[in-house]
Amino acid sequence: MERLKSAVPAELRRAVGEGSAADLQATTSRLLAFFDSLPLFHEVMRELTDPELALCRKDKERAVELKGQGNACFSRREFGEALRFYSQALRHVPINSDGMDVNLASAIYVNRASTMHKLGLFKESLRDCDRAITISPNYSKAWYRKGMVKASLKNYSSAIHDLNSALRMEVTSLGKGNIERELNSILQKHENFDEVETSNCDSKDADLPLEGQPHKVIIESVSTPDKGRGMASTDDIPPASLIHVEDPLAAIIMKCFRETHCHFCFSEAPADVVFCPSCTIPIYCSKRCQEQAVGDISCNQDSHLEYNDHAKSLAKLSITSTSCKSPSSKLFAEHRHECGGAHWAAVLPADIVLAGRIMARDIEKRMLSGKSVAISGPNLDLVHHYDQQSPANKLESQIYAIVLLLCLQNHYRSDLLWTEDSLSQLVLLIFQIKINSIAIVRMESIDGGPELTVHRGVSSGEGANMCSLEQVRVAQAIYVSGSLFNHSCRPNVHAYFLSRALIVRSTEFIKSGSPVEISYGPQAGEMHLPERQKSLQENYYFSCQCSSCSELNLSDLVMNSFCCPQSNCLGAISEAASYYMPNENFVHVSLGGSYVCKLSLPDVSKVGKDMEKVARTLFGNSGVSLNIDPGCCMNCRSQIDVPSAVATSQKEASKIDRLKEITLLHKALIPEALQSLKQLKKLRHPYSKALAQAEDTIAEAFAKVGDQEQAQKHCKASIQIIEKLYQPKHIAIAHELIKLVSILLSMGDRASAAAAFARAEAIFSLYYGSHMEKILAYLGALNRAVRGESTGAC
Repeated sequence: MERLKSAVPAELRRAVGEGSAADLQATTSRLLAFFDSLPLFHEVMRELTDPELALCRKDKERAVELKGQGNACFSRREFGEALRFYSQALRHVPINSDGMDVNLASAIYVNRASTMHKLGLFKESLRDCDRAITISPNYSKAWYRKGMVKASLKNYSSAIHDLNSALRMEVTSLGKGNIERELNSILQKHENFDEVETSNCDSKDADLPLEGQPHKVIIESVSTPDKGRGMASTDDIPPASLIHVEDPLAAIIMKCFRETHCHFCFSEAPADVVFCPSCTIPIYCSKRCQEQAVGDISCNQDSHLEYNDHAKSLAKLSITSTSCKSPSSKLFAEHRHECGGAHWAAVLPADIVLAGRIMARDIEKRMLSGKSVAISGPNLDLVHHYDQQSPANKLESQIYAIVLLLCLQNHYRSDLLWTEDSLSQLVLLIFQIKINSIAIVRMESIDGGPELTVHRGVSSGEGANMCSLEQVRVAQAIYVSGSLFNHSCRPNVHAYFLSRALIVRSTEFIKSGSPVEISYGPQAGEMHLPERQKSLQENYYFSCQCSSCSELNLSDLVMNSFCCPQSNCLGAISEAASYYMPNENFVHVSLGGSYVCKLSLPDVSKVGKDMEKVARTLFGNSGVSLNIDPGCCMNCRSQIDVPSAVATSQKEASKIDRLKEITLLHKALIPEALQSLKQLKKLRHPYSKALAQAEDTIAEAFAKVGDQEQAQKHCKASIQIIEKLYQPKHIAIAHELIKLVSILLSMGDRASAAAAFARAEAIFSLYYGSHMEKILAYLGALNRAVRGESTGAC
């Protein structure tokens, strides 16, 4: 796209950059006319849409080559590598009904099944056996492998049935002899062991039911002068209430997760990953996800039954539950228009492809209804803030709109009609997506693996990881009603995801008529006030006026502050902010002369005792004029050399952060970090976030080298600071408590671990309800370890 941008004449570039939304029809028409006469543009479009140039085509020869590499690895017992090669072979082998080589496809499935059998992935192996049998019912090797896997699962009756089937289909005497020997062996085992039933190997595909909820919740869209449209409660809402469920209008996986997560449900991909029948771009966790994305079949009458039965019962609980599809409805095949032999969907940015999916949904809906199919775009009634965009963003969006429209036209061909405002509506849709799309997140280990070992019993000096997870953005989606929730830096509801569904749950009591607000990212306690405002302005084009941004927030006073040089003073010293309070109940805050806001004073009786000490003088002198400059203590007005304090603080913090970069950590490296921590404590306020992060890093270092006593000490110190910065039941505290639980288990202190786990579990239950262990998969194993049932994984 950079080639196209640079080719646009300066005068046209200026017209686009200076134009408003009202000028879009004129500027897009001019830009399209210019590109139509530009050979470079036609070259780019051919690269994106010509099947002969596509990099995502199926390739039988490549599949055979990869299968051979897999066979070689299998012979060397390099099963992990063999699995990788067989999966890539399946990615390239044609598996649609038109060009499928049945023998090749079924052979690769069986080879991958055999490899997964060797790796102990029994359920995954069974699924590949069934896939091979589906396309080649008389393939004896598929039945043989299926029987052997079931024997490994001690499901001997079923194994005998499958091996007998293999024996009937096998044509070679050598093959028959091998099967008969295995049958005799399994028959002997069957006589001596109780039967074990094989569980449904496709349970991964089942939808999670939205269990019966204890409280009916009704919310409605309202409009206020300050925030415009938003959601509000029509009745009192208790904590932990399920208040909103919605499937996305469209969703797209982030490019960096294309090879690791399912492109439809966005779950982590299993070993037996499934591929698109027509191209090599997407991967899916199951046949069902593949079919819903590609559109080979209609939605099965029972496939969504559990989910939608509950969705129907929620129709009165949430204004958006009507968007959940009924079991008999046909799902929009969101990938089908992208895999007609072209690879534009793999090249264009994710938000542009997402716009294409929304457009394709609207086009196909019109085609089914028999209406004329005009490229005008759906009316999403969402803000776009086009006039506030930079000239560069305006030009880029118009170029992408032209490219996307032609890509869609290439797929639908004569079925599409142009309208005068087709391009302008598509430009606005792109910005609606940029402003209103919601990131779909998954909880994953920041150590790189899906699980962290929980060590139980008395510490033996061996290192153990702390259970440490983070939210990872794996996809982005448009939720039409979910987009109506306004932002608060101290939200009263929590949004999370089950597969593609957006779930919103209350985290505190919400009074009738009160706004129901989620967080768009920035939260009090996590980010400083100026940082929150900057992030929201840059990404969403508004200045936040929530309670945390309109009222002086105590966490904002201390999280980035330095401590007073007077040892007996708990006052905070700001690095850059100036505080001025005239004879009124407001504080004027400025930051380097660029960021200025007016904050009301909170009720001191409602803040914690420790935090009250920090600001007692500032808040307690009602009617007294105060003027506090950067480097000046808010309590006793003592001063420090701010540039020197900042430089020293950054230097010591970087020394501590080096511990994260060392893979094989030695205990002898920690004392230097402890000296840096000592210096940080002399500089930073006791409740500063920098100090909490330093304590957490050192706690993790001690855990890795096996000194769990010191790990516990520093982990608790970090938690004590976090508890000052966040509200009492914030989810950040629960995640820190889980780290402490893993350390206490390593020490063998199960009683203390159980107490810390109970605190964390209570917070997680508030945020996730009955979905807690599904969202945070490690909790079940950790809970068993706390109860002493087994050594699991967290």
